[in-house]
Amino acid sequence: MAPVAWEPVTFVTRRNDEFETFFLANYDSVVSTLIAITGDRERAVDATQEAFIKASARWSKIRSYELPAAWVRKTAINASRDSWRSDRRRRQRESPLVTNAVPSPAADIVDDAATAALLGCLSRRQREVATLFYVEDRSVSETAGLLGVSEGTVKSQLADARDRMRQHLTAEEARR
Repeated sequence: MAPVAWEPVTFVTRRNDEFETFFLANYDSVVSTLIAITGDRERAVDATQEAFIKASARWSKIRSYELPAAWVRKTAINASRDSWRSDRRRRQRESPLVTNAVPSPAADIVDDAATAALLGCLSRRQREVATLFYVEDRSVSETAGLLGVSEGTVKSQLADARDRMRQHLTAEEARR
């Protein structure tokens, strides 16, 4: 008796090839964005992997989106926020004397040390907005959509980020 050819195998292979191509085309970009936003390579990689796992599970729907990479990027940003909140709550439980401790960005968040220093002086939200707007070259509306905030919030955070970066640069010049 001849073995039966299974059509679902062909479908699954085609689906896997399509998702693999999508993954390979977008993974590095999403990780780079998350490293700049979080300042933590490990957290960025974890959040990116979580986002792509979710995308893989929902690929039949996500692939029809106009910008499936934007969905993955937003999911990764949200995953990094969840991770950061979880770590903050854990630190608060474990060390009640230290409150509102904010992890400082890693020195290697971007290739350029000056850019890393500028992003490092920003709050988490300002760093997210500035990274998407300046480093990723996203528009105000794209940045707002990715972060789930209004365009006015993005503009306000960008203005605050510029002020803080200007102060940082002035202080650096004064030290020289």
